[in-house]
Amino acid sequence: MTFTWDPIYTVNLLLCIIILLLGYWGYNKKEDKTPLYISVAFSLFAISHLATLLSLKEALTTVLIIIRTIAYLTVAFALYKYPKH
Repeated sequence: MTFTWDPIYTVNLLLCIIILLLGYWGYNKKEDKTPLYISVAFSLFAISHLATLLSLKEALTTVLIIIRTIAYLTVAFALYKYPKH
């Protein structure tokens, strides 16, 4: 396992971590689960970006597809559950 520098995946990983932290903060502040769901989804995206940076993309292609699919479905679920005002 070697680290492969890729600025796109590195920026995506950092942004995912920021969104993860903001989602957790939003959940703690308002007790609304929607930011928590989004935080979970972006943690999954962060895992997939980290795996790519660690040169595991080829070995884990199927797993990464499943992880990203679950992440997208989690965001869709969060938007579906978002309270209507």
